[in-house]
Amino acid sequence: MSAKLNKLTGAHWGALAIVTAAGLWGTVGVATRALYGLAPATNALSIGFFRLALSVPALGLLAWRTVGPALFRVPRRDLGLMLVMGALMALYQVCYFAAIPRLGVTTAVILTICSAPVLVAVLAALFLKERFSAALAVALLAALAGTILLAGLTPAEFTARSQEVAGVLLALGSAAGYAVLTLCSRVLAGRYHPLQPTFIAFASGALALLPFALAGGLTLTYPVPGWLLLLHLGLLPTALGYWLFMTGLKHTPATAASILALAEPLTSTLLAAWLFGERLPPAGLAGAGLLIGALLLLLRRR
Repeated sequence: MSAKLNKLTGAHWGALAIVTAAGLWGTVGVATRALYGLAPATNALSIGFFRLALSVPALGLLAWRTVGPALFRVPRRDLGLMLVMGALMALYQVCYFAAIPRLGVTTAVILTICSAPVLVAVLAALFLKERFSAALAVALLAALAGTILLAGLTPAEFTARSQEVAGVLLALGSAAGYAVLTLCSRVLAGRYHPLQPTFIAFASGALALLPFALAGGLTLTYPVPGWLLLLHLGLLPTALGYWLFMTGLKHTPATAASILALAEPLTSTLLAAWLFGERLPPAGLAGAGLLIGALLLLLRRR
């Protein structure tokens, strides 16, 4: 009985860690909007680079204190996988930022966030042999529908705007990068302390993103509140958020994790309503209900 209780507790803690990570990721949108207001000369690539780069010292310190000298003792094959994760993180951000001016924020976000769970579910079933159950399919459909309704994007608008093929491909590339990143994280989750692959992946990802940021005009001038927002982006939704995500993956299948992470747009919407006075239309409220229902279904299923 005790072993069964411990297993159940671990599963629920894993789901809670991923939902908490997604909630932290949900602060990125409002922080970025405020940052653009404080420093109009900045650009998306600069913010993306600093988000990764500022997370690396915190992750490195925590990883060294936790793992010690074994931090860099990684077999060549797993090290290669961690470097791939870093490249995927850079790809995810570069594709996402490049898709926005071609599609607009709403369509780019919908394509990226909603496509990722579908890709994760398919890839996890193919390569990780995860079971794709009926309950999981219902949760997936509810989460996808809820995210679309939350964004207020009608099918007619989506069809019309998705004709911009380059932007669509970039957004799907961003979703694919995130999906494969999730699968790589799942593969490594049981072998290492979560901080170890997270630190190595983010350090290599920051290095991979730096040339793109320099080519796009790296912005170095920010007011003090701007630097505080950049620190927030680097420490909370990035360093802490991805550590929680990697921790949660130890107890959560990749497909379920990708659906639980859809708490991110829900958090973004609620924060925007609170901080900037944005209000949800009836369709948005319905979408929030579907997202919450999908999360509860997954938590009960665990």
